Amino acid sequence: MKKLLTVFALSLAAITSANAAVVIIGNPAASDLSSSDAKKAFLGKGDSSVVVYELEEGNATRSEFHQAVTGKSDAQLKAFWSKQVFTGKGNPPATVPNAAAMKSAIASNPNAIGYIDSADVDATVKVILKP
Repeated sequence: MKKLLTVFALSLAAITSANAAVVIIGNPAASDLSSSDAKKAFLGKGDSSVVVYELEEGNATRSEFHQAVTGKSDAQLKAFWSKQVFTGKGNPPATVPNAAAMKSAIASNPNAIGYIDSADVDATVKVILKP
């Protein structure tokens, strides 16, 4: 019985995560964003007027996002930003703890972008890219 429940729980988790999708969001007045511009922005190489927000390290949505957009794992991303800071070439984006804080930060700044799970999108933000 325990095995059956475990298999059921794992199947449910797989179905739930398969239906979840990370999206890049902006202020409701924002324009759409291309995949290449998104990658540049989240690696500190894009338009300097764009304010980028990240979810905190260890967040599953952050890992999923970076695999899809920047092609970097959590470890690679950490190494990338360590090198950027050490060489004086840039600083990592500001971090927020969760989707609610991300939406609040994005909604209050017309030049801000970030990412959340598509299930968390509401009228305060606009989906500008579905990676």
